[in-house]
Amino acid sequence: MMVTARRVEAAAGEVRYEFGLDDKFDRILAIDSRTLDAHVEDGDFNSAAGAIAAKVVRAWRSSGEFPTRMVFAS
Repeated sequence: MMVTARRVEAAAGEVRYEFGLDDKFDRILAIDSRTLDAHVEDGDFNSAAGAIAAKVVRAWRSSGEFPTRMVFAS
């Protein structure tokens, strides 16, 4: 599985990413920048959403910034 994501919006309080399998950016992941809680717009927080959310949060904890792009491959 390869999940890719790109940041599309970084408004106050929320960071949004388009993400999907194999560069199909067909879903939206939103992360609360204060609590780091993540949810998807379509309500289906599946393994792809969880994997990319974990990678984004880990990158934020490491650098203090939300990355512009992220890839998860297993």
